[in-house]
Amino acid sequence: MIGSDGQIGGAPTLEYASEVGGLLDDGLLLANSGGTILAVNTAAVRLLGESVVGKNLAEVVEYDEAIEKQKRLANNGIDKEFLFQPKSTVRREFKVRIKQLENGLVLVLVMDMTLQRNLEKVRRDFVANVSHELRSPLTSLAGFIETILNNEIQDHETLIRFLKIMDEEAKRMARLIDDLLSLSRVEVDEHIVPSEIVPLLEVIRSVIHSLEDRAKRRNMRIDFLDNRPTSSANLYMYGYADEINEVFHNLIDNAIKYGFEKTSIIVHVNAQQDDHVIISVSNFGDQIAEKHLSRLTERFYRVDKARSRQIGGTGLGLAIVKHIVNRHRGLLSVKSLSEGKTTFTVELPIINGSERKNASKRRNVSS
Repeated sequence: MIGSDGQIGGAPTLEYASEVGGLLDDGLLLANSGGTILAVNTAAVRLLGESVVGKNLAEVVEYDEAIEKQKRLANNGIDKEFLFQPKSTVRREFKVRIKQLENGLVLVLVMDMTLQRNLEKVRRDFVANVSHELRSPLTSLAGFIETILNNEIQDHETLIRFLKIMDEEAKRMARLIDDLLSLSRVEVDEHIVPSEIVPLLEVIRSVIHSLEDRAKRRNMRIDFLDNRPTSSANLYMYGYADEINEVFHNLIDNAIKYGFEKTSIIVHVNAQQDDHVIISVSNFGDQIAEKHLSRLTERFYRVDKARSRQIGGTGLGLAIVKHIVNRHRGLLSVKSLSEGKTTFTVELPIINGSERKNASKRRNVSS
């Protein structure tokens, strides 16, 4: 039998092992004393492939290596425990626990550690990236501060120029820290479904209004198009207004940064479909190569690192957008055409009028 801690013990029959194995997400194999596999559960087939029954354990989970490792393991109730990576085009890693049972049978538990290892790698890469991103402005600041303290600045204009650069680097670090905090907050609460009612189009129009001056400075225009049959009606959704604001602020701000001057940014509200609305943000600039599209929402991923830093990007904006959209049970996608039109599309669930009224009544009663 297998306990809640993954320990294997007892002496189950073949039928009992098969019955219990069907309830597990981990792979379970039962073999005879010679190592021939007699039965497996569905998870074992998924992890190790078809036609496992009848093979020897040595072929499937490197059983011979486990016997050698047993000599070096203390007796903790598990006869053998080891990691192995099957030969495959896809890198995977399994933890295997093997128990010799009293009736001569061998019980094998196979646990897929691939996701855990990948998450550990993501965390390590994240820390390394944060350190790298902070080190650059800190090094710059330290250099300028040392120069000023050593009285190596001979004229006022040079001092002002240095101070302006220092101010820009300090603001860059502040933006990075703000984005890190925002991303951390959203990731922690991503599993919690928002419960407030948000007037979606009001939020989007507010974002457009706040960014119009920035667009004008690049001789760009933000066009808002609403193609719904009842385009005058507002749209409501369960969510948090500040987070929805952040989604469209990041998308439209990116469109301004990376679009060509004297072009338009198009914010397009499409017709509602199955209680969802599709809103796209398009700009006209350099085409984003296909190989980059699926990675744009990764932390610190940049298509052009030098240009992104030059225009003040932290590399976290689209990661924040992705997690906020996920939290609001929506979908985010991106497409970039050869003529340079890049479109980020957000699909969000909306609520109808009667549902909105009922939600408002429940909130009024609770307050």
